Amino acid sequence: MTQRMLSFAILAFILFLVDLYVFQALKTVIQGLAPGTQRIIMISYWVLFAAALAVFAIFANTPRHPSSPLKIYLTNIFFILYASKLLVIAFLFIDDIIRIGKMALNQVNDKVVFNPSRSKFLSQMGLLVAAVPFSAFIYGMVKGAYDYRVKRVTLKFPNLPEAFNGFKMLQITDLHTGSFHSTEPLKEAVRLINKQEADVVFFTGDLVNNVATELYPHLETLKQIKAKTGVYSVLGNHDYGDYVNWSSPEAKKSNLSNLIDAQGKMGWKLLINEHRIIEKNGQQIAILGVENWGNRANFPKYGDLRKTYAGTEHIPFKVLLSHDPSHWDGEINQQYPDIDLTLSGHTHGMQFGVNIPGLKWSPVQYVYKQWAGLYQKGRQYLYVNTGLGFLGYPGRVGFLPEITVFELKKASV
Repeated sequence: MTQRMLSFAILAFILFLVDLYVFQALKTVIQGLAPGTQRIIMISYWVLFAAALAVFAIFANTPRHPSSPLKIYLTNIFFILYASKLLVIAFLFIDDIIRIGKMALNQVNDKVVFNPSRSKFLSQMGLLVAAVPFSAFIYGMVKGAYDYRVKRVTLKFPNLPEAFNGFKMLQITDLHTGSFHSTEPLKEAVRLINKQEADVVFFTGDLVNNVATELYPHLETLKQIKAKTGVYSVLGNHDYGDYVNWSSPEAKKSNLSNLIDAQGKMGWKLLINEHRIIEKNGQQIAILGVENWGNRANFPKYGDLRKTYAGTEHIPFKVLLSHDPSHWDGEINQQYPDIDLTLSGHTHGMQFGVNIPGLKWSPVQYVYKQWAGLYQKGRQYLYVNTGLGFLGYPGRVGFLPEITVFELKKASV
C-alpha cells in the first residue's frame, strides 16, 4: 500500500508540473480579458486538474477487470487530455529556447532587447494545435466508434471460374465484442451486412477481447448474419485467451472450447487449419482458413498453412482467411503462389490516422508493412480490413469501422 501511495504521489506531482507548465500558455492567451473572466478561467483550469486527479486516484484503486463503460471513457479522456497537453508543452519549450537565446544575447549585446514575457503567438498556436487531436479523439469516441462504413472492392482474376463471375464476398473482422456495452451497435452492423446480400460472409478473427463470455450478450445478434453460402470464420490472437492469467491450463482450454462452440451455435463455420470447397454450376473455388500466425516475435504461430492447403492443389481459385497480415510476407506469398486472395484484419488501422483521398497514414504503418486496404504482389492480393469493433480506445478517428464487400470478376487473359 505504501509503495502504491508513493507511486501515485510521484505521478500526481508529474501531472501537476505538466499542468503548471501548460497554465503559462493559458495565462498568456487570456491576457486582455476582464479580470473576473480571467479568474473564472484560471480557477476552472485547476478545478479540472483536481477532478482529473481524483478520478485517477479512484480508478487506480479499483480492480482492472471488469471495467465499467464510465471507467473506460473517463480513463481515455484523461489520457487524451494529457497527451494533448504535451503538444502545448512542445510549443512552450520552443518559446523558452527563444527567450533563453535572447537573454544570452542581451548579456553580450545590450542593443538586443530582451522581453521576459512569453510569446502570445506560440502560446495560442500550442493551445490550438492541441485542441485538434483532443477534439478528434473525443469525436471518435462519441461518433466514430459506430460510424459503420461499407467499402466496395472489385477484383479481377483470369483464373476465376466463369460460374463465379460476379460472386460477392463480404468481410468483417476484429469485432472485439467485449468492448461493446450495448447490443444496439452490432444490431445496426448486422443490418448493414445483410443489406449487402453477399454470397458468402467471412470473419477474420478477434471475436472477443479475452474471454468467451464476452460474446454471449451478442450471440443472438451475430446469429442473424446471413449469406447465400454461409458464414466462415477463423481465430485471431485475442480469441485464444493468451492475455488472461488463467487459474489452470484446463481453464484456458475450456474458454477456447466455449468460444468455438458459440460460433457453431451462431451458424458460423469456423475453419481451424482447414478448407472448404464452394461449388457453383460444376465449378469450384476453395476457402482456406488458418489459425492465427504472426510474423512478429511476440505473436504465436498457431497456424498450419501446409495442413490448411492440402487437398486444394487442383482448385483453380483460392481465398485464404488469415487474421494477421504479416502472414502474407512471412509465409503465404513465399511458399503458396497460387493463393489468389488473402483476407486479414488485426491492425485496426490503429483506430487513428488520416484517411482521405491521396493520403493514408497511421502510426501502425511503422509496425506493419501491410496495415489497411488492398495490396498486390504479382498475381496475388492481400486485403487488410481495419475492423468493425475497437479495443482499448473506445473510438475511431480516420479509420472508421469497416464492412468490406468484394465483387469477383473474370478477367480476360
